[in-house]
Parts: sequence; structure tokens; C-alpha cells
Amino acid sequence: MLWLVCVLGLIACGKDAVPPPGAAEPMTLGSQNETPKVAPAPPSEAEILRGTYWPPAKLDGGVARISCEYDYPSFGEGERLTSLDFFSLVDALSPCQARGVVRLRYQGKIGAGFTALVQRVAAMATRMEIQTRILDIDSSGGHVEEAIRAGDSIAESGWAIWVRDGSVCHSACVLVLAAGDTRSVEGKVGIHRLMRDRSTATSRAELSRELRSINQQVRDYLERNGVATSVSDLMMTVANRDLRILTADELKLFGLDGTNAAQDDLDRIRLTRKCGDDFVRRREAFRRAFDAQCMATGKNFESMPECAKALQGEYGFPDKTCPSDSPADLYARDLPDLLPFEEEAVSNEAKAAGDGGKGAEKGAAKKSASRQVE
Repeated sequence: MLWLVCVLGLIACGKDAVPPPGAAEPMTLGSQNETPKVAPAPPSEAEILRGTYWPPAKLDGGVARISCEYDYPSFGEGERLTSLDFFSLVDALSPCQARGVVRLRYQGKIGAGFTALVQRVAAMATRMEIQTRILDIDSSGGHVEEAIRAGDSIAESGWAIWVRDGSVCHSACVLVLAAGDTRSVEGKVGIHRLMRDRSTATSRAELSRELRSINQQVRDYLERNGVATSVSDLMMTVANRDLRILTADELKLFGLDGTNAAQDDLDRIRLTRKCGDDFVRRREAFRRAFDAQCMATGKNFESMPECAKALQGEYGFPDKTCPSDSPADLYARDLPDLLPFEEEAVSNEAKAAGDGGKGAEKGAAKKSASRQVE
């Protein structure tokens, strides 16, 4: 009998002791009710750039210029940006504050410096309430991961993107193009396989796994930016050393030229919450009529504000409930500023044949500017 008592005692010693009712809980080092301390998440880049101390960043692999004008044939490419620090951006963008337009001309590779560039120009433009931001890009590509990072920043900060005549947007640059609120393409847009920057693949199977991972990232990215995911599949069919130039029809079909469908839907949702369904339906009908009647072939730019005013009554604008969002007022107010070529509009066609092609360049600039207000 004694051996049974000893065995039961040993078993009891192996279990956690249960304190009797009302007994104080055993003391431990540190309070058992204390919430574990979790290290705070590091601040995002956007949060950092709200202050005046910006961490060092360098523009590598490209040249950036800042202009406050749409009309690059008349006003040039802008002043070269040599530093990405806070006060350099203050100096560079201050002249654009009154006009409310900044055009960032970038020529070079997509890398960490480019990501920092678009983030910092957007942050300074927000401080200065410069609402119209244009990325005038000429790039043969670069790092896929940085293109996605830069694109996500662009998508959150209201950029229009131009690939103007004579410029290119190849490879990873296409991901940047996808992020714009509007995209205006006159140059060449080309695609091929997007590969990891530092691939460690030693076999086709390993390379396939890497490419599958990249392809999924790219598909997710394109989808959230209103671009057909079939672009990613098409990329996979073109070897990295080759290039496939997309046609104008393909750019439209894939959602890489014109208004960003995802942003357009988001804007419509926000406007519906603010002004109501009826307002949004009338506004969209007005825009269709404006495109058909005021931007038809043969119409000159000076007539657009008057054409917009003539249409407003038909669609119930200006609207008293949301006057600042009435499209007729927006078109009438903004078009003269967005199209700074009125005095030359009549004579450009006559000059185009004898001015070394500058007339054609101005026509392209006008076309890009007109897309900004669509």
C-alpha cells in the first residue's frame, strides 16, 4: 500500500498545483497581466517626408528637371534638379506654386533614386498645394521592385504621366506608366520578361519559380492600377534581351493610355458620396457631350471654355449643392490655364511645314494637355 501512495505522490508532483479557492495567485517575476511590449512600426516614407528633416537620398542613374509649364517647346525642359534634400525641393518647386502645375522631366533608369525623386516632389507639391503633377518620362527600364514601389507612391499622389514623342517607356517603366491617374502616350512603350534584379537561378526550374513569383507581384500590381493582367502574361512570352513595342490599339485595350480605370472608379465613388447619384450621372453625361461636341475635330482650343458654358444648362450645371465640382465651371476655369498655347493655335498648322517640326511638337504638347482635363 505504501508503494501506491508514493506513486500517486510522484504523479501529483508532476502536475501544476491548483491553488485552493480564494488563495492568492503565486508571484512571478513581472506581472502576469502586463501587456507584452511591441516595438512601434517604423514610420513610412510619407510620414517622414511630412517633416523638414529628410534622410539622405541620391538620384542615381538619371537626370531630373523641374518645370512649371506644359509647353516644353516654348519654355524648355526646366531647371535641372541636383539634390533631393528638403530645401533644394523648396527652391525648385516654389516658382510653380502660383501656377499650380509642376512637370517633372525624368530621363534615365528606374531605381531607388527615382522612387525617392517622385516621393519627394509629390510631398513638396502637397505642401505647396500644387495640384497638377506631371511625370514626363523617358526610360528604358530598371529595377522591377523599385518600379512597383515608385508606382504605388505615384498612385497615391495624383500624377499624370506623359511618354511624349521621341521618348520611350520600356520594361519596368511600363509599371510606372500604369500608376498614373492619366497616361498620355506619343512615344514607344515596350515590354519583355521582367527578371529579379539579382537572380540566383541555376536551372530552368529555379528560374521558372522566380519568374512565377515576379509575375504574380506584377499581376497584382497591374490589377490594382486598372491595367489588364494579360500584359503580364504577354511579357512572359518575350525574352529579356528582346522587346515588343505595343501598338496604340494595344495600349488602349490594356488600359495603359488615357484615364486610369481604377482611379476613375475611385473618384466616382468619392463624388457619389459627396454629391449624390444624380449629380454623378449628369456630370458623366456632360463629359461625354463635351468630348463629342467641344473636342471634335476642327474645334480650336480657345472655343472650349465657351462650348462648356453652352452645355452646362442642358445638364443642370452649375449645381448649387456641389458648385465646386460642377464640370462646366471646372472646364471653363481651368482650360485657359491648362492650354497655354491660345495665341499660336491658329498659326501652328501653317508654321508646321517650315519650322523644323516644332509645330508638330506643340501639337503633341496640346494633345497631352487636353488629356489632363478629360
